[in-house]
Amino acid sequence: MFERNLVTPERLGEVADALIREFGDQRVFALYGAMGAGKTTFIQAICRQLGSDDTVTSPTFAIVNEYAINGGSSVYHFDFYRIRDLEEAFDLGYEDYFYGGSYCLIEWPERIEALLPEKYVRVEIVVEPDDTRRISAFLNSGQF
Repeated sequence: MFERNLVTPERLGEVADALIREFGDQRVFALYGAMGAGKTTFIQAICRQLGSDDTVTSPTFAIVNEYAINGGSSVYHFDFYRIRDLEEAFDLGYEDYFYGGSYCLIEWPERIEALLPEKYVRVEIVVEPDDTRRISAFLNSGQF
């Protein structure tokens, strides 16, 4: 299990790099956390560590944003907060993204949990009383 405590904005790049290294070949990362916990901000740090110079913003209304990374690959950033039902994810073609081999960084995955691949990295962000974050992650292998 991956865990970092006392995470401040200044440490996000370091933590994002460690997360990517820890889970090597994994490409689907589901980020759980309360509204305002910092999911989008952490995804910005992950994208930077992967080599993206694109502006990373929450795709709340578009549902998915694509960012270019080193080597001509892409990172897909999903925000399922406003999704009404699983049919919207089917219409989006989620399978092409989740099983396509590119990085998929997912906010509000609890809204589409039934569609997540059998193996994905579950990232949990908790706001601590001192306003730092605790970021923990583990490889989920099909069991909730």
